Amino acid sequence: MVRRTKLIRHAAAFAAALLLSAGLAPAASADEPPAGPNPAAVQLNEYWTQARMAAALPGDTGKGSETGLTPRAVSPTADGPQPGEYIPPSRSFDGMRQAGTFFWTDAAGSGRTCSGSVVRSPGHDLVLGAGHCLKGYSGTSPRRNLGFVPQYHDGLKPFGIFPIKTNGVYVPQQYYDLGAHAGAAYDFAFAVTEPNQDGTRLQDAVGGVHLLTGTGYYHAPVRMIGYPARAEKPLECWSWTTKWASDDPADPGTFARIACDAFTGGTSGGPMLVPWPGGWAVIGVIGGYHTGGNTPQVSYSAYFGAATHALYHAAISGAPPAGPARGAYPGA
Repeated sequence: MVRRTKLIRHAAAFAAALLLSAGLAPAASADEPPAGPNPAAVQLNEYWTQARMAAALPGDTGKGSETGLTPRAVSPTADGPQPGEYIPPSRSFDGMRQAGTFFWTDAAGSGRTCSGSVVRSPGHDLVLGAGHCLKGYSGTSPRRNLGFVPQYHDGLKPFGIFPIKTNGVYVPQQYYDLGAHAGAAYDFAFAVTEPNQDGTRLQDAVGGVHLLTGTGYYHAPVRMIGYPARAEKPLECWSWTTKWASDDPADPGTFARIACDAFTGGTSGGPMLVPWPGGWAVIGVIGGYHTGGNTPQVSYSAYFGAATHALYHAAISGAPPAGPARGAYPGA
């Protein structure tokens, strides 16, 4: 156990040194200055007051709940810490520019929240999150005050709020067709944003992380970030990912598994990051197997492969997003 603890500490120190040498200045766009105030963002900023953001409920009610989306009997070893397993601790911090929170109102008008991260894209406007958080907003589904706040902490919006474009949420068609459990291997999503109140594009304001696909299941060190609902600050944790083949026929597939303490409701969609030249790369998001994990100590991610790559290109090309079958309620 002592040896593993030292490994995490050394990994964190190595990554911190790499970032200091590489720098984390956000990518600026010299050829496209801000286009001026965005009325949609101004209105959304007024709606999402500190009180409303602080009161928002988790949009991922299964994460860390011990029961998942629907009641079921889950043995302690089927999803969660293994006997004698070391669980790296998490800590609260003020966040990083490229990670943040989605806020929206559900069909009943209640505030909801999930986590996300800004991914580099040609349009400088793309956020990566979890499919089970954003599935209700693809296609012609109502937007209901949906926006993204990078580096949200202590009730603050340090870079403003970025509305999600109409028809700007991309979830794999397989996730709609199979459902949240049978389609767990497709539990990821992209959201295309509008500029903030000042007319600044998202990536121009905060930079972005590199999207990695097809890189396998084993990564170290991994920095995982998530926003527990109603918490004043996000959590971060240093750990490593391994391969997890599902033992639950209701949630089939093979997933990335990571042990990190205290990742509860609201953290779904939070990025699993690895050091990358110039900053960070994302290799997974909290979601997938049991929608990211029935316990707060262990989280999962759908594997980032060909389906993730295809969805990214659909989002940056402006292709029509997928959606639920006609007549099906999309949920949100």
